[in-house]
Amino acid sequence: MARIIFSLSGEGRGHATRVRTLIEQLRGHHEITVLAPGDAFAFLAPLYERDSVCVRPMPGLRFRYRDSGHLDFLRTAAGAAGYLRGLPGLLDELEALLRREAFDLAVTDFEPALPRAARRCGVPLLSVSHQHFLLTYDLRGLPRLLRWHAAYMRWIVRAYYSGQAHTIVSSFYFPPLRRRCRRVSQVGVLLRPELRRAAPVRGDYLVAYFRRYAPPHVLAALATCGLPVRLYGLGERFAEGALTFHAISEQDFLEDLTGCAGLVATAGNQLVGEALFLGKPCFVMPEDGNFEQHINAHFLAQSGAGRWRPFGEVNRAALLGFVRHLDALAARIDRRRLDGLPAVLRVFEQFLPAGGPVLADRTLPSEAAGHLVPALTP
Repeated sequence: MARIIFSLSGEGRGHATRVRTLIEQLRGHHEITVLAPGDAFAFLAPLYERDSVCVRPMPGLRFRYRDSGHLDFLRTAAGAAGYLRGLPGLLDELEALLRREAFDLAVTDFEPALPRAARRCGVPLLSVSHQHFLLTYDLRGLPRLLRWHAAYMRWIVRAYYSGQAHTIVSSFYFPPLRRRCRRVSQVGVLLRPELRRAAPVRGDYLVAYFRRYAPPHVLAALATCGLPVRLYGLGERFAEGALTFHAISEQDFLEDLTGCAGLVATAGNQLVGEALFLGKPCFVMPEDGNFEQHINAHFLAQSGAGRWRPFGEVNRAALLGFVRHLDALAARIDRRRLDGLPAVLRVFEQFLPAGGPVLADRTLPSEAAGHLVPALTP
């Protein structure tokens, strides 16, 4: 039995979903500690309150958004400056934790502090993320403007951390890797156990997911796209014609996603990959200023399994065209590589003592009241 410590970004559901998927395969075989900032802690901690997995809150970098849903660059930069001022003290705490607990392996999903502390202590580090596609993918198939943005985003990814023993890039799209990439595994998305077990059917409705905000013109276009739409992420409220609004519920969302005709959402890698694994075409709307999502949208179009428009350009005609071509888009989905979990576990086995992880199909931990471990310094 090995001792494994995870850290992850607190932004978006993709990071927490990937780490949770790995926890479900490793718990019971290994001792696991998770360092989770922000939304990731709020998501993971209740799942493991009465479990052997130890989930600790930690400081993290966060994106800040305006009321309109647009990224607020100034507030985001100010928050990053505060995080950087506290980083030396955080690294000292993490170094003390790593030495005290004698971890065998550190794993990060795009979180910058644990890799630095692991390097200080000589603990092997694995990177499991989507963002490292910027360093490893051959992006020459993108439009010139996005290639330019990718070039400077590459410096941000490098600044997060380096020196990992192996880089695992989890994505729904698989272009060639850049030349001279070493110790890189290109895998599909990491799927939750219940999603891997799901038996998808083709329903007569769409599912839509928004993280924070949906402009009125997008809701108007959805309301007239020709199919009922079940919306998540905007809160539960009264139906508006063909639109029904649902509270966030992981089980209900998965059931609706399994039975829908297609997905409409922002262009996050994890959710798009999950929908494609279930055979669902996607219509994505990358967030303004989020160039990673714009790249994901181009990847989706290049795969042939979906369509996209910027938020400001979404209209009834675009969504009607998506609905009319659902069958053709679904026929282009190649599900064979989209389950990345087996490939990731094979990499893990190379870095763990004998008796490493096995591929198990576990039920989810139940929610329960309990005691949370103390936080690292906020």
